Amino acid sequence: MHRTAHLPVPSSRRLPASLSLLLSVSLALLLTLSATARAAEKAAPAKVTKITVQLDWMAEPEHGGFYQAQARGWFREAGLDVTLIPGGPGAHVMPSVATGQADVGQAGDIETLQKQAEGLPVVQFAAVFQDDPAGILVHADSSVRKFEDLQGKTIIARPGWPFLDFLKKKYGLTVNVVAQNFSSAAFLSNKEALQQGYFIAEPFHIVNAGGKMPRFLSTWDAGFRGYAVLVTNRKFARDHPAALRAFTAAYIRGWRDYLEGDPTPAHEAMKAVNKNNTDEFMKFSRMMIVNERLVTGRDADGGPHQIGRLDPARFAKQIATLEDLGLLKKGKITAAAAVTTDFLPAAKP
Repeated sequence: MHRTAHLPVPSSRRLPASLSLLLSVSLALLLTLSATARAAEKAAPAKVTKITVQLDWMAEPEHGGFYQAQARGWFREAGLDVTLIPGGPGAHVMPSVATGQADVGQAGDIETLQKQAEGLPVVQFAAVFQDDPAGILVHADSSVRKFEDLQGKTIIARPGWPFLDFLKKKYGLTVNVVAQNFSSAAFLSNKEALQQGYFIAEPFHIVNAGGKMPRFLSTWDAGFRGYAVLVTNRKFARDHPAALRAFTAAYIRGWRDYLEGDPTPAHEAMKAVNKNNTDEFMKFSRMMIVNERLVTGRDADGGPHQIGRLDPARFAKQIATLEDLGLLKKGKITAAAAVTTDFLPAAKP
């Protein structure tokens, strides 16, 4: 069998020993520098964007998406350092966001539309609730069964509540309004009382105080479809688009995990900042959010894929309704100017 001979390399083609040693040292040095650079790059902290969020109310399950994402570490994972500022009766969400004191705020879409029409530089970029869970609390034994039954009644409510203007026009109602003080005492003391309330909160406190589970005349049942939304300053949106997208994705992830998984991380975090929270209240409130599909949507196309979504067509209809009620001047704001979907994750087919 024929084999290839291995001939010695002629001495003229061999490197001098000194040059060979120099190349070996240089290669070792290059490898050391490369390894050092990789280690330094790995050790260097990633750029973190700070985002301050002004909540509309004290920390409660309506903020579950925020606190679950925070507790799970998903904001930090997305390169964000998020600070959540609880609100309350005196929370000034719009001014805080408009002036840059907060980067993101939670609010109602109607209030936001009115402020946008006045020129505040804010934009609505994600949904909290697909339907704002506001409505009228009715005693279990009350004769009031439907919206038409409100004729001539007195309602404990926030003066200027747009839903009452809507009801007056749609049903031809005349009602009296007594300013509310964010307490259920007046409602509990009068079996014929009617009160503006939040579907996911006041019913628990009424039952906990010894009353019967109240009935609820909801905004959505009257056809008044409003969102609870997240808003941001237009400048912040221009300057930090990638951070805002990452924030929105982590927030949506937080909501889904809070609704479908174990809500304990969010509940523990909310108890730490709001001593009025109890396990019973948070369990009740979360159940009401889940059962009424407030985050995922009550329409036929509702589901987890709808978390955070905003529909410009719904905004256009809302604006037309508010203009018709005289609550917005015609032409002062459009859906295209009021809302953006640019910071939402791409919709899945």
